[in-house]
Amino acid sequence: MRKAAVETVIAEQRNRVFTLAVYLLGDREEAEDVTQEALLQCWRRGDEVAPERLPAWLLRVARNRCIDRLRARRSRQRLLPRLGGLALPDPVDCRPGPESVASGRELQGAILRALGGLAEPSRSVVILREIQGLSYDEIAAALEMPLNTVRVTLHRGRRKLREELKEEYARAAAC
Repeated sequence: MRKAAVETVIAEQRNRVFTLAVYLLGDREEAEDVTQEALLQCWRRGDEVAPERLPAWLLRVARNRCIDRLRARRSRQRLLPRLGGLALPDPVDCRPGPESVASGRELQGAILRALGGLAEPSRSVVILREIQGLSYDEIAAALEMPLNTVRVTLHRGRRKLREELKEEYARAAAC
């Protein structure tokens, strides 16, 4: 019976784990590897975790694996690439033409660079809230942080992103 609950959580959380890994690592192939590792660990050890805590536990496992990969990458390269090579879908834009597409890609790149510039745990909190849509309680459980710390970290992360993107937003709004 426990394995059925683990399988359900794996099926429900697979995309969320992958998206978190893509945004933290900036590399789709590496994110696929981390996702597979996290899901395998969930399959092997998920029955040791209370069923209601399993989704948060799985996100924490994935985030920790991403951090391990980033540390390994940093020690190999000495410089952490800032979300380079991340392939996201083109932004939705009702106006046709290459100019609007180029503008959208520039803004998208600026957002990814700004997001990559956030330190942990701000980056994880912003990704889980703004991209994944998790509630504050879910983020607190996933990152094992007090609820107020999640709120403060999210506020500071949003403020830093706003400062970094002020010029880009003004340029995009003028289009």
